[in-house]
Amino acid sequence: MRYKFLTAAFAATVAVNFAGPAAATDLEVTHWWTSGGEAAAVAELAKAFDATGNHWVDGAIAGSGGTARPIMISRITGGDPMGATQFNHGRQAEELVQAGLMRDLTDIATKGKWTDIVRPKSLLDSCTIDGKIYCVPVNIHSWQWLWLSNEAFQKAGVPMPKDWNEFVAAAPALEKAGIIPLAVGGQPWQASGAFDVLLAAVGGTDAFLKVYKEKDAKFAGGPEIAKVFKAADDARKMAKNTNVQDWNQATNLVITGKAGGQIMGDWAQGEFQVAGKTAGKDYTCLPGLGLNEVIATGGDAFYFPLLKDADKSKAQEVLAETLLDPKTQVAFNLKKGSLPVRGDVDLNTANDCMKKGLAILAKGAVIPWTDQLLSQDSQKQKEDLFSEFFAKPDMTLEEAQKRFADIIASAD
Repeated sequence: MRYKFLTAAFAATVAVNFAGPAAATDLEVTHWWTSGGEAAAVAELAKAFDATGNHWVDGAIAGSGGTARPIMISRITGGDPMGATQFNHGRQAEELVQAGLMRDLTDIATKGKWTDIVRPKSLLDSCTIDGKIYCVPVNIHSWQWLWLSNEAFQKAGVPMPKDWNEFVAAAPALEKAGIIPLAVGGQPWQASGAFDVLLAAVGGTDAFLKVYKEKDAKFAGGPEIAKVFKAADDARKMAKNTNVQDWNQATNLVITGKAGGQIMGDWAQGEFQVAGKTAGKDYTCLPGLGLNEVIATGGDAFYFPLLKDADKSKAQEVLAETLLDPKTQVAFNLKKGSLPVRGDVDLNTANDCMKKGLAILAKGAVIPWTDQLLSQDSQKQKEDLFSEFFAKPDMTLEEAQKRFADIIASAD
């Protein structure tokens, strides 16, 4: 269902008054970073902004993006905008921008030479509508990871898998040892994301783009994607005993050795870090599930609603500049587990998994993510399908693939 926005007339009533003296001020920032690792990361942003003499008023909304975004959008369209708000790179704020409710950052971007420092270029492209820049990308978050518990595989007496196929083969041994092979939380976006990762890893980059970029419904219903659904069925069977909802609870099953692995974005690194775990020693990471090492250029960006208050508007400019400051980029991304959007920062202290991601990025092995390629309507349909698929073992692969192809056929 599409969000309904107020008319352009309303937008005119919140036009920014740029006149008046600059002043340190409180600025409410909404986001959905509430897990342990996420909270540690967002604290770095708040610390950097507070150091400018302004004050970050934290507006964390629990329950992940699916819960938070409708609240954020409702506030903006209802005339109670925050100072800044997180969305993912891509099309999530597209209609807010088109309704004239979000601030144009082009002048700030030009002054800061964002086109020179933000990489890859697609990140800034995702912030650009009709030639104007409306957001600040702060990280590169990729879904393309399989996180494995070294403890779980040691207990099961099987070698650490080198790729998805070896992981599937190890599932019976893990189950025999009382370990859940694959942890998948109950939130719809987790099941949908896991399928998308399988599509890029098992199907390959060309297949991923053919489905989500070209929106080739015939291909989505064909034999190449049938192989991906077989892999998704393996994942469904391996995850059947997972009894948690939130993604970080699923990550904790891996951290504690109760689950063998999890398909999850690199934000999971923050949870391992908070738990005091060391990459390569306590856990292993396989980018692209060990089959197709690519980085998806998804991630987080901040948008700035139009405000009436001139001082808060000035504080928005300061926050936008602070988010891309080299020191802020390093401090935030080391805690978040994500990659920086600047290519000129020092990440010598990055852990083994982050270094793998940086190496893939340096090779240019990148793909756009579904948030950049599909509207929120299409994303929601996909989430509903795969939530049902993982929850209902009696749903046939043929039925699921047919419904998937229908979604792609009508995708925008």
